[in-house]
Amino acid sequence: MNFTVFLGNLPTWVTADDIKAWLTAENLVADSVKVIRNHETQESKGFAFVEAPTTDEMQAIIRRFDRAPLEDRLLRANPAQPSKGKDSKPATTMERPVQQRNGRKPRRGKDAAPKTAFGAELAKAL
Repeated sequence: MNFTVFLGNLPTWVTADDIKAWLTAENLVADSVKVIRNHETQESKGFAFVEAPTTDEMQAIIRRFDRAPLEDRLLRANPAQPSKGKDSKPATTMERPVQQRNGRKPRRGKDAAPKTAFGAELAKAL
């Protein structure tokens, strides 16, 4: 089972070691802590994931850190949602009704396919 806590609204200076120290001070246990960083600058993005060993421990971490004050902000702590991944698609997708050429919409005119039977007959007449 995955008992991961999303810990958000963190100042950018917070490290995984800081979070581990906070957990230890509160007698809370985590299997791992990962502060999410910008790939280019390595600066914290302001959130982290804390993996708890049990659901009870996860709930205890959430109770302790959700809305806890730190500097001039309130932390957010809640169960982490599964990642959506880069290849995932929304639950419902709509196909584009008209194909695009070279990144531009096709012009309506003689070369564009008519949308209705009336349009098809009109195109023949022109």
